[in-house]
Amino acid sequence: MTCHTVTFQKWHGLGNDFIIPDRNHEQLFPLLKKNAAILCDRRKGIGADGLLFLLPSEIADFKMAIINSDGSEAEMCGNGIRCIASYIGSQKISLHKSLAIETGAGIIRTELLDNTTVTVNMGSPCLDASRIPVAGRSGVVLMEKIDIAGREFKFTAVSMGNPHAVIYPDHNDDDLVKTIGPQIETHPLFPKKTNVEFITILSDSEIVMRVWERGCGETQACGTGACASVVSGILNKLHGNYVTVHLPGGDLLISWSGTQSDPVYMTGPAMHVFNGNIKVEQ
Repeated sequence: MTCHTVTFQKWHGLGNDFIIPDRNHEQLFPLLKKNAAILCDRRKGIGADGLLFLLPSEIADFKMAIINSDGSEAEMCGNGIRCIASYIGSQKISLHKSLAIETGAGIIRTELLDNTTVTVNMGSPCLDASRIPVAGRSGVVLMEKIDIAGREFKFTAVSMGNPHAVIYPDHNDDDLVKTIGPQIETHPLFPKKTNVEFITILSDSEIVMRVWERGCGETQACGTGACASVVSGILNKLHGNYVTVHLPGGDLLISWSGTQSDPVYMTGPAMHVFNGNIKVEQ
């Protein structure tokens, strides 16, 4: 059995944390993806919500691949792309503050404001249920009823390159997120599963969000989820167009004009945690 020593960096965006293997190990990325659950284990591995691979791109400055902690691949990750943009800057892989990064959700543009703050043009939201997808639905899905374990909830469906079901519960506690979240994630309405956001409205410019992420479970923050939640709130006339989203890991500033063809903008931090190396068996 061959054993490889892999160097990596650990980064987080508001507590949503990632392992970024050194690009010199690109030939080992399939092996690392296969071992994602082991690497991301918080007791027996490095500990993370996922892995981020920085790859060359033929259509953008770079390409980012996202592997969840369960080994599944995600189309897009808002906190992850901020981490990748800051990683590129800190390692001087590119000296440009503005970057175009290819993802499974298309090309995403980032702007490095300082060493730890990134603004991301997240693209325009997809509101067509057939593309999100929501099974058996087309057009916009606003506050549609869904029955979970005998309890009725209402969800709004939004895709930010990945699917989201935004919920506005009467209360927002651990039992709700950790019990109802996984049941909505895997509900037959969502053939590709879904991320689930639980939202409390504080004011016209502030919301509180907890998230059950597809393939990860509850995380400290979700950038695409924050964007989807603000889009949902604007569509449902629950708050204004510039919103601070309070997450367990910290705050994100999200803005959207309300016009479907316009992009959603996200601004938030990305922080380096540590460098390390780990042995991975093939």
